[in-house]
Amino acid sequence: MKASEVLRRYKDGRRDFSGECLRGQCFKGENLVDADFSEADIRGANFTNAKLRGAKFCGIEAGLQKRWAVFLVAVSWLLSALSGVFSLWISVAVVLAFDTDNIANLIAGLVSIIVLAAFFTITIRKGLAAGFEAVAVAVGVAGAVGIIQAGAVAIAVTGAGAVAIAGAVTGAVVGAIAVTGAVAGAVTGAVAVAVTGAVAVTGAVVGAIAGAGAVAVTVAGAVTGAVALLGVYLGWRSLKEDEKDTWIRIFAIAFAATVGTSFRDADLTDADFTAARLKSADFRRAILSRTCWRNTNKLDWARPGKSYLQDNKVRELVITGDGQNQKYDLLDLRGINLQGANLVDADFTGSVLMDGTLQGANLTDAVLIGADLNRTNLQDANLSRVKLKQAQLDATDLTGATLTGAFIEDWGITTTTKLNGVKCDYVFMRLPTQEDPGPRRKPDNRNKNFAEGEFVDFIAPMVLTLDLYHNQVDDPRLIAYAWQKLVEENPEAQLEIVSMEKRGMNLDKLLMRARTTPNADHSRLNAEYFNTYEFLKTLPTEAVMPLLVEKDNSIRQLSELVGAAISRPGLYAQNFHNQGDTMPDQSSEIKISGVTGSKISGVAGGESTAVAGGESTAVAGGESTAVAGENLTGVAGGDISGTVTNTINQLSESKSPEAPTLADLLKKLQRAIASQDSGLSEKDQKKALKHLDIIGKLGIDPNNSNLQEMAENALDALPTILKRGAGLIEFIQNHFDIELDEILDNIQSFLNF
Repeated sequence: MKASEVLRRYKDGRRDFSGECLRGQCFKGENLVDADFSEADIRGANFTNAKLRGAKFCGIEAGLQKRWAVFLVAVSWLLSALSGVFSLWISVAVVLAFDTDNIANLIAGLVSIIVLAAFFTITIRKGLAAGFEAVAVAVGVAGAVGIIQAGAVAIAVTGAGAVAIAGAVTGAVVGAIAVTGAVAGAVTGAVAVAVTGAVAVTGAVVGAIAGAGAVAVTVAGAVTGAVALLGVYLGWRSLKEDEKDTWIRIFAIAFAATVGTSFRDADLTDADFTAARLKSADFRRAILSRTCWRNTNKLDWARPGKSYLQDNKVRELVITGDGQNQKYDLLDLRGINLQGANLVDADFTGSVLMDGTLQGANLTDAVLIGADLNRTNLQDANLSRVKLKQAQLDATDLTGATLTGAFIEDWGITTTTKLNGVKCDYVFMRLPTQEDPGPRRKPDNRNKNFAEGEFVDFIAPMVLTLDLYHNQVDDPRLIAYAWQKLVEENPEAQLEIVSMEKRGMNLDKLLMRARTTPNADHSRLNAEYFNTYEFLKTLPTEAVMPLLVEKDNSIRQLSELVGAAISRPGLYAQNFHNQGDTMPDQSSEIKISGVTGSKISGVAGGESTAVAGGESTAVAGGESTAVAGENLTGVAGGDISGTVTNTINQLSESKSPEAPTLADLLKKLQRAIASQDSGLSEKDQKKALKHLDIIGKLGIDPNNSNLQEMAENALDALPTILKRGAGLIEFIQNHFDIELDEILDNIQSFLNF
């Protein structure tokens, strides 16, 4: 069937073209999504840049058309003949060693024998490329000897060059013949012609040169045969994928694929090549996401480009589907199709499998530590006892997967990870050791398992939340006031506290998380909250009290809750990036009531009383193992004031001994800049705060060279900006009893500028 006819029928709605003869047809750049070419003959067809998503090529015959196969066989015969000619030259050079009447010929012959011996030995042991190098060295040595005997050297050098050429051509001949798909008779015939012809001609020439000596003729024939056989051996070795001569095989495959079936630059996402014969097919730069290669033939003779198919072990894996006990660590396997594969005890440590499919695969006891499984299909996969430490699972589909006994330390599930119908009796929160093969089991009671659906409720990450991180809590009433003000001014955000969690090495920090509507601007809300909170902290006690009295009924219970959160063991709250030891218990009994106009949930379960204008939900609480330095989500990123607050809070938790002092200095400057009495314009305030943020980030990451240069520039610009505000200097003196210049000098000293 002609390509034009296929395209016409495809446009009319036909998708089944199975069994058709499409040899040599051109579908370059065409849209053939979901077409079925199963069992079709597509030898020599051109699918370059075609859209073939979901297409079926099961059992197809790809590769060379007959006329191209005949052409390549003819080329191989020609090269074989040339090989015989070169072998003749070598034999003649060697036979010169038997010309005892001419000292120059004798020396030339001996040098040729030495060069030939070196070439054969090194080529067999280390490969053809190494043999070339040996010839080059030998020629160099011969050049040095040339001072003594110039004529002999000239002939020896010629002989050495002939050796190199003969070896190269012979190796290329056999490699080319093997890949063209020529029948064994063609291979045998080509080699036989080359050897027989060369031996016959050599005998005649040697007879003329060496007086038809029997020994000379025998040696010449042996040399000719040896060179030809060396080429055959090198070709055979390259086809066996011996690392010494892989370039011969690669060259031969590339040469044949130029006129084979082309899928170059084609989109083969979800295409199916089951049981296809793919010799001399070209897959360079093709999109191979979830492409099925099960039981394909001659895939090792296709041109894979830079895809995962270039790796021998991976190619074998996608063909057989059996990777049990094999190592595939640190490989780029994105888009690989291992559906239903046997991957028991396989090791994919640090490998990239994103956008691939392992649906229904058996991964029992497999190692996926640090693997990138983002957007990977793991539906119905058996992940029993699999090690998933730090594995990335954003948008991964685990629907129906089995996770019993999995080790999930720091695994990276997110709100987009699909966990519907996951089967799991228990998991471990740490990797096993010899001393403890089942560390941090959940549920903690080893005689109890998760009920159906309970694991998902336990482990599923929270919705994306507004995170309000407090570096210190001096007065819980200030937090309650700032929160209530945020709720009242942003009713459309439907703010609802879902958890409070102690943080920091000394558990003296507080992370308060709140649910919002999906479209809420977390950056703006975070900034508004901390602007209010930080402003309240700058006020003297006599100014704060009237504000608290005004909202006393609204904030009293929430402030008590915050105080309880700080004084009690940590409250249960799952970290978005890191599922830690957060199996809930029922030990806490915090009561929430009387909080007007806001919603609270996710706190320790005990008694909860809904009051006017509000709603509260009690949820089991327990230990939270979150420590300083874990990732936070939903922090301010747009409003610079909120960004600076979060940067300073993170700096305070840094392990550097100077970090707390530096954070305190930056906080003083932030308060002064944000004060209404600073005298700074809004533009100058934003500039100054941006400079503070850069300095704070350098304090967190002092070895970052880019930040070092930016922070140095920020420190140079900051004094000029700050001194524009007449009230700012006075504010710092009155509230902190320190001069602006002293603060700036101390910051510069801490950063070693």
